[in-house]
Amino acid sequence: MAADSASGYIQHHLQNLTYGMHPVNGWSFAHTPAEAKEMGFWAFHVDTLGWSVALGLIFLVLFRSIAKKATSGQPGGLQNFVEVLVEFVDGSVRDTFHGKNALIAPLALTIFVWIFLMNLMDLVPVDWLPSVAGMLFGEHTYFRVVPTTDPNATLGMALSVFGLIIFYSIKMKGLGGFFGELTLHPFSSKNPLLQIILIPINFLLEFVTLIAKPISLALRLFGNMYAGELIFILIAIMFANGLALGGLGIVLQWAWAVFHILIITLQAFIFMMLTIVYLSMAHEESH
Repeated sequence: MAADSASGYIQHHLQNLTYGMHPVNGWSFAHTPAEAKEMGFWAFHVDTLGWSVALGLIFLVLFRSIAKKATSGQPGGLQNFVEVLVEFVDGSVRDTFHGKNALIAPLALTIFVWIFLMNLMDLVPVDWLPSVAGMLFGEHTYFRVVPTTDPNATLGMALSVFGLIIFYSIKMKGLGGFFGELTLHPFSSKNPLLQIILIPINFLLEFVTLIAKPISLALRLFGNMYAGELIFILIAIMFANGLALGGLGIVLQWAWAVFHILIITLQAFIFMMLTIVYLSMAHEESH
């Protein structure tokens, strides 16, 4: 495979199916990366939104059906798996979250399972679903399968968590306590004049720490999943470069898929645990 065709193959697989208002074509799907860029901030990544919603619905329908059929007698394998998963998440919340809030455990379970399902799409061979989309909508249709390789998705989830952090920080500490944490820590003084001088410094340090929470949540998940997807794409290129490289590609793809299962699970767990930790900090009383 030539270098230019390999580059085009990679770019095609990492480009989202974008729908938005184009300056010339109006509301339409982008046919090139340049058109997608020209659509601006309010363009929709249809593939990311579609897979995110579909996988979320699969999670809701599956867990609801299992809950309705749950029995206290001899449970099936799927019920056992769900019970173990729920107990694992509940134990993580009990060990980490020190406040009282009935929302945290269901939120943690939703985050873990939803992100795991989105990450799991990375194990689908890179050409399968884009090929189906190409047959349905045209050969050059862009179609990105893994929602968590799109920073818009990971940042959207992180900002939702950030909104909860702000909400509970103000609810538990009041506006005075919330802004006091931003302006009176980490440096303080009994001298009122010196304390006033320290307020801008404290605010700068604490505001950066606060904003870093959603950014780190989003970029950590995006970076790991994007790198994993890129490696799968690079391995897929080997199949078009002769029998020897194709055979090596099969071995590498299997090995990377086995290792990537750990990454998929770990990233969902880290996002869940950091959410619990941040919300636990938000529930701490201001001093």
